[in-house]
Amino acid sequence: MKFAVIGGTGRIGSQVVRKLTAAGHEAVPAAPSTGVDLITGKGLDRALEGVYVVVNLANSPTFDEASLDFFRTSMHNLLAAGERAGVRHQVVLSIVGVDQVPQLDYYRAKTLQEDLLRQGPTPYSIVRATQFFEFMDAVFADTSDGDTVRLPATRLQPIAAADVVDAVVEVSTGTPLQGIRNVAGPDVFPLDELGRLTLAARHDTRTVVTDDKAGMFAVVTGDVLTAGPDAHLASTHYQDWLQNA
Repeated sequence: MKFAVIGGTGRIGSQVVRKLTAAGHEAVPAAPSTGVDLITGKGLDRALEGVYVVVNLANSPTFDEASLDFFRTSMHNLLAAGERAGVRHQVVLSIVGVDQVPQLDYYRAKTLQEDLLRQGPTPYSIVRATQFFEFMDAVFADTSDGDTVRLPATRLQPIAAADVVDAVVEVSTGTPLQGIRNVAGPDVFPLDELGRLTLAARHDTRTVVTDDKAGMFAVVTGDVLTAGPDAHLASTHYQDWLQNA
């Protein structure tokens, strides 16, 4: 089976391409570096020739309000090109609880992406994942000030990127869900506790201060970013991953 992996040179996309190829499929990465521009549509028709499944892992270059235009335009172009090419399955990677946090521009943009996919002409699947283990450095960078890291106690259920790859590959090679599969790690942490565990494992002497106004996750309340009862839980524990990271 032939797959086009949009964003196929990125963190998740490159691993998805390798896994699909190892399983005997033809997986073609599509990205600006391969001549594909989702905003202008340049290169899309060529990239989707003979493709059965599109795996859309493309990300907006910004996380602000401009991400709405990125996902609106890219989805219109990708769905139209997919229909022209006779694509049979469109898969998008999204975020657990994404439609429950309208205060965040990026989450509203990803919700728009999901809505456009549902309204599109092609059978679809949405894989919603929780926050990646690998994103903790970005969280620190956003809330660090000298020897202090300020983090809210927002509850998260993070997942290893490798486990997200497995979920995307499994869904992409199956029958279209016409719905959502939620995937998450096995453990729930308040974000401030997750920060302390991370710094301790790295022998980083910075101090985590609980500040429920700090960073992008400060606007999130309750358990909306944790897995519900229907979620598929991965096996990799954060502390085990930390030891080998």
